[in-house]
Amino acid sequence: MSPQSLRAQLLAWYDANARRLPWRVGPADYAAGVRAVPYRVWLSEVMLQQTTVPHAIPYFLKFTARWPTVTALANEADGEVMAAWAGLGYYARARNLLACARAVADGHAGVFPDTEEGLRALPGLGPYTAAAVGAIAFERATNVVDGNVERVMARLFAVEAALPDAKPALKALAADLVSEDRPGDWAQALMDLGATVCRPKAPLCERCPVAEHCAALSTGSPETYPRRTAKAQRPHRFGVAYVLTRDDQVALVRRPPKGLLGGMLALPTSDWRATRWSEAEAVRAAPVCADWRGVGEVEHGFTHFTLTLQLLRAESDADGLIWSSRRDLDALPSVFLKAARAGLANLF
Repeated sequence: MSPQSLRAQLLAWYDANARRLPWRVGPADYAAGVRAVPYRVWLSEVMLQQTTVPHAIPYFLKFTARWPTVTALANEADGEVMAAWAGLGYYARARNLLACARAVADGHAGVFPDTEEGLRALPGLGPYTAAAVGAIAFERATNVVDGNVERVMARLFAVEAALPDAKPALKALAADLVSEDRPGDWAQALMDLGATVCRPKAPLCERCPVAEHCAALSTGSPETYPRRTAKAQRPHRFGVAYVLTRDDQVALVRRPPKGLLGGMLALPTSDWRATRWSEAEAVRAAPVCADWRGVGEVEHGFTHFTLTLQLLRAESDADGLIWSSRRDLDALPSVFLKAARAGLANLF
């Protein structure tokens, strides 16, 4: 395989086929002298962690309309940002987003560092995000390796080692292809190839601009790469969510700042444990005394466990809770929005 030939073919394909994304400066605009805005690159990369592009786009547009600069974001109240983040999941990212924005605003006069090392020093920027921002926003020759790039490398070189153990080898293979020539476009070309052609299932090898270089294709089974070890089954937990109403309002609580869904508004819940709650236990654990009755349950999957939430509903005018109109629940994390909708079904 000739790295120079592979790079030339992939960049030519990217020039003709680059996805149009609201945070991206396309290859034609880049050639005309337009440069990416570091804030927009960083924001998009944080949103895209564990999130698909179609799902992230409306959030990105909402965030950049409301907070057009990193300083504007830094000056916003935590609760407002967390509410706007609801639905993107992995809420520690939203807390890191604010911490980073404030570090840039306060420690760097609102200007992102332009080196990979400087970016790594910011809160919440791990190796991948720092490399991506360095390449795309500042044209640094960084090695940008996400899941798409790992898959492309595993197939190009028919890497037999299984993930996750293969990650260092795949990163090293990707590093050998990095160049000072158009590093931002190169990183995005690899991402686009993995997202649109070298897909996890049913790769479109007939459309691949670098198929002649692909060792996995020559095996006849490119879709079997990257190799993967069997995933351990996620543990299952049980909890109770309490849907407490008065008129057309629903009672919410603010979750503790640390831990899963930290700092987010939520329905009151019991602890989440390995065994199902009896109705008597659930009523004893309820936030207020009321005439609770079961109204079903919902299932939800997190990264490391799955959850069954039993639903109890009652009416009360209790103090010490946050009362929200049922029309304003869309900012809840998805697990609680799902539970609230199910618990309120046929009530109003």
